[in-house]
Amino acid sequence: MSIKTLILTGYGINAEKELKWAFDLAGSETDIIHLEDLIENKSILSKYNILGFAGGFSFGDHIASGKVFANLIKYNVFEDLKKFIDSGKLVIGICNGFQVITKLGLLPSFDNSYEPVVSLTANDSGHFEDRWVTVKVENNKSPWLHGIDTLYLPVRHGEGKLITRDSATLERLKKNGQVALRYTNKKNPDDMSYPHNPNGSYYDIAGITNEAGNVFGLMPHPEAYYCNELHPNWTEGVIENKIGLDIFKNAVNYFK
Repeated sequence: MSIKTLILTGYGINAEKELKWAFDLAGSETDIIHLEDLIENKSILSKYNILGFAGGFSFGDHIASGKVFANLIKYNVFEDLKKFIDSGKLVIGICNGFQVITKLGLLPSFDNSYEPVVSLTANDSGHFEDRWVTVKVENNKSPWLHGIDTLYLPVRHGEGKLITRDSATLERLKKNGQVALRYTNKKNPDDMSYPHNPNGSYYDIAGITNEAGNVFGLMPHPEAYYCNELHPNWTEGVIENKIGLDIFKNAVNYFK
């Protein structure tokens, strides 16, 4: 059985090829399609098992990161997208893609409400962050995170601080097990000062899922670490037990 992945591009998305390479290496048959092509032919979506929202700077991050791209989806293909998710197929949003799917309300989607109650805003540092971070899996019930405990991944964003509408929303994320990834400090877990938490996200959150676990959004870039040679210290023999590619392997294996 061929597992098929659709990756959306257009309007400033720039990490779609990296994401395709990661899914291809994981064993998927992967296509990159411009959002306008999906809008013109909504039936395309039903042919795929996995949908990927890649990183980049859609519409130059004007208004708010991911907002304009999200609105194009909301007012054109949102019902088809909800059917895709409700059928149990998988969705991932990385960096700008994470911003898009939170603006759409795909995450956290309490009670399948698709109400946007979390957002990603300007980093506390006041500038663009381009660094490697360690994240730990808070809850691996999601098929995306099976068998993964920690990951070392790059971040590259100016608006990566996850905030919630209110404290009750944050507590519900925790209670529901929808906090998927948290930034961590391997040497001293009690010290989560900058840059261990690179953006100031509430509860050090780096990624969340919907209640079913099939929709996954994260700020770090697993597609940018699909082989050991991409590790910043690979020439010194530093090899991680798990690499970003494992996330994509999990997604493909989910359908086998």
